[in-house]
Amino acid sequence: MNRWLRWPRTLASRLSLIFLTSLVLAQGLSIGLQAYERYSSAKTLMLGNFERDLATSVAILERLPAAERPAWLKRLERPNYRYQLDQGAPGKDLTADEEPTSVQSMRMTLGPEYPLTFRSIPDSRPHYQAHLSLKDGQPLTIDVRPQVSPVSPWLPLSLLGQLALLLAATWLAVRTAVRPLTRLAQAVDHLDLKRHPVHLDETGPTEVAYAAIAFNTLQQRIAAYVKERVQLLAAISHDLQTPITRMKLRVEFMDDSPDKDRLFNDLSEIQHLVKEGVAYARSSEPSSEPHCRLQLMPFLHSLVGDYHDTGKDVQLLDSPALLLDTRPQALRRLLTNLLDNALKYAGAAQLQVTALPGGGCCLQVLDRGPGIPEEALGDVLKPFQRLENSRNRDTGGTGLGLAIASQLAVSLDGSLRLYNREGGGLCAEVVVQPGRD
Repeated sequence: MNRWLRWPRTLASRLSLIFLTSLVLAQGLSIGLQAYERYSSAKTLMLGNFERDLATSVAILERLPAAERPAWLKRLERPNYRYQLDQGAPGKDLTADEEPTSVQSMRMTLGPEYPLTFRSIPDSRPHYQAHLSLKDGQPLTIDVRPQVSPVSPWLPLSLLGQLALLLAATWLAVRTAVRPLTRLAQAVDHLDLKRHPVHLDETGPTEVAYAAIAFNTLQQRIAAYVKERVQLLAAISHDLQTPITRMKLRVEFMDDSPDKDRLFNDLSEIQHLVKEGVAYARSSEPSSEPHCRLQLMPFLHSLVGDYHDTGKDVQLLDSPALLLDTRPQALRRLLTNLLDNALKYAGAAQLQVTALPGGGCCLQVLDRGPGIPEEALGDVLKPFQRLENSRNRDTGGTGLGLAIASQLAVSLDGSLRLYNREGGGLCAEVVVQPGRD
């Protein structure tokens, strides 16, 4: 029960509930007041007519000879009451609490000249009789069946029409108020600094236009801030290559010694780190490479063939022929990073492709290396995150290879996921969706 009484969670449902409840209550109050005023007016009019008709009818019966009175009873009959020249039906005397308003009207109309008694008659609806005696002693019974004024047949249809109008007006008002917020939320949700920014429409009411302008300005400022930092990283990494190269040349002219080899290796590691920094900076920027339709299997055969030419053990498993809408150069860089990582730690790698509904595909780079601890699978995709067993001169490792691959996967409208294989080894799974600019 409490689940149905909870305050709605969405803004649209809250506004709809507030608007609809307030409008229905206001409409109901208005209809109630109008119905009460109509009832009061009808009651006053009915009692007025009843009083005049009662006085006239009794006066007519008084002046008519006793033999002619029964013929006039039909003429004096009304829908709610009629006259009888008898003692009436048996019933229970009305108490003061049970007397309807018309009883007081009858007493005031006829006055003390005609003493009245009232009895309630058992019936399926309100029914009572008033008893009096004419001047000649003949009994007269007024049989009264009060009834509520009938409701016009068009009134329920009118109420249903008004309710439908309230629902439509509430829906339109809530939609008008919430739709700009929905567009803004969707724009924020799809904000991606690796893509070219999507300009939010700045038309509409003043408040909506102001919020759109503020969002577009914020988006431009964030993009400019990130671009500045990325360019700074790229510039520093690029400029470091020249002095590092000069230092390596000078080391080569030094006399052979263990210190010379150590220094040369250190400079090589620094140069590799600088190159990886440049690559990471470029992968963080929105790509300007256009999408194109790519025959995937010839593309992968060419990639694997390049590794075979250098004596690397890379195999392409049987895969279906696919046509993919993507950025070829970014896809090549992504797969190269993953294959190089697999070759570094396992010495061999396999590449497998699976088609996905909607025109996408799943590319898996498989190896039988040492794998990655389960608790570190998410961290290794972050920049400069390295496992302890990679901090040596044999494997090197800058902590940027998988981070670059993750950035490239996102730029291809996809995602990168790592998991350990059964029997040992690692699977780097890339889900690539059809491109959208």
